[in-house]
Order: sequence, then C-alpha cells, then structure tokens
Amino acid sequence: MDQAEVEAFLTQRGVKYEVKDQEHCVQVRATSGEVVNFFHTGTVQVQGKKTALQAELKAWQAPIDPVVDDAAPIGIQPTPGPNKNVFVVYGRDDAARDGLELLLRKMGLKPIILANLPAAGDTIIEKLERYLRQAGDVGYACVLLTPDDMGHIKTDPLAVQGRARQNVILELGMVLANLGRKRVAILLQEGVEKPSDIHGLIYLPFKVQVDEAKAKLFKELQAAGYTPDPEAL
Repeated sequence: MDQAEVEAFLTQRGVKYEVKDQEHCVQVRATSGEVVNFFHTGTVQVQGKKTALQAELKAWQAPIDPVVDDAAPIGIQPTPGPNKNVFVVYGRDDAARDGLELLLRKMGLKPIILANLPAAGDTIIEKLERYLRQAGDVGYACVLLTPDDMGHIKTDPLAVQGRARQNVILELGMVLANLGRKRVAILLQEGVEKPSDIHGLIYLPFKVQVDEAKAKLFKELQAAGYTPDPEAL
C-alpha cells in the first residue's frame, strides 16, 4: 500500500482523514481513530484505534494466504484496499444497462449487476439489502433512470412525462441510505422526471446513449476515490 491508495481507500468508505508531515514519516489519520504512518525508509505502519477498518488496513498491509471456506457466502467478497466494485441499478432498458456496464469496464472498474448475483432464496429487495450489508468494499452506485413508465399528476392528465420504474426509485433510495449522496451517480435520460428535489444528488444527464455522460461520471468516480482509466474517455 502507498499513501495515495490509503487515501483512496478511506475516501471510498466515506471516512474523513487528515495528512500530517512528521519528522520521520507522513501520517494519514482518520477521524475515526485509525492511523497509517508512511516512513521515509519505505516502511508502512498501521496504528491507532482498534476497529474493523484498522483490521482491514492491517490485512492489506500484510496479506495472508486465503483460506478456502465452503461455508463462506457466495457473492461479492470484500478485499483489502481500494476496490473497483460499482453497483448498477437499472429498469427495463437493457441497452442502457449494457452501455453503462461496458463504460465502467472500459474505465477498469467492475460493475455489479444485481440480477447476476445469486439470490439464495431472497426477493430482489432482500438480495439488495444482503449485498449492501455484506459487500463493504462496494463504495459507489450508478442508477439508471430511463423512461420505462409514463405518469402524470391526478389533476392534470395531459401532463404526461416519462418516469423510471417504481422498483428503481425504491432501490435508488436504498443505495442512497447505505452509501450516501456523494457516492451515488444518477444517470438521467432526457425526458425522465426527476424523482426528488433533494439537494446534493448527483444527476448526470444524457439524451440517447449513456456514453454521453462518461466525462462527468469519470470526474465523480475520481472524487469518490476511484481511479478510472482515462483511456475510456
């Protein structure tokens, strides 16, 4: 691990930190109490408050051989350090989903498509809850809002507007609650009604193809601690 990777690691998990120049090292100190010292000799030392985050940092600093466990849960397995996993939430537009998945892969990231994950007998909502709880290394979500449904207010039946599917809006709320507003990008196709006027949500508009929003998505991913491949632009 190096300093840039640790900073990206903390940023992805929404942990605030400060960097201090000490006499013999550069210190990255998380506000939650974890400390990583980068000594000028090249040595890295993890100290501070003993938490699950500190344990993950130590495992990353001194990785051990993995142990095969047949009872381990199937799905997204957390790994030490910054990750490449990004949840993708979508409706009925498979072409838009495929375009977003391809774009994320070009950026060197790993799109996590909920429909492709083992259900283990869960409903869709239960599966989303389980993976959001289990996958501590998923630090970002992209939500596709495409005009899959049409709707209007009761008093004005002529004011019809495209809307995302209701399950997509529900899943959007779930990822916002679990990841926070700054780690959820909403890719909004032209003509789709915004589901909320909450300030701070990240809307990335596009007209026909998701690829139109790639430059803005690239910047948002960088701000969240990811390192997307610039070759995708």
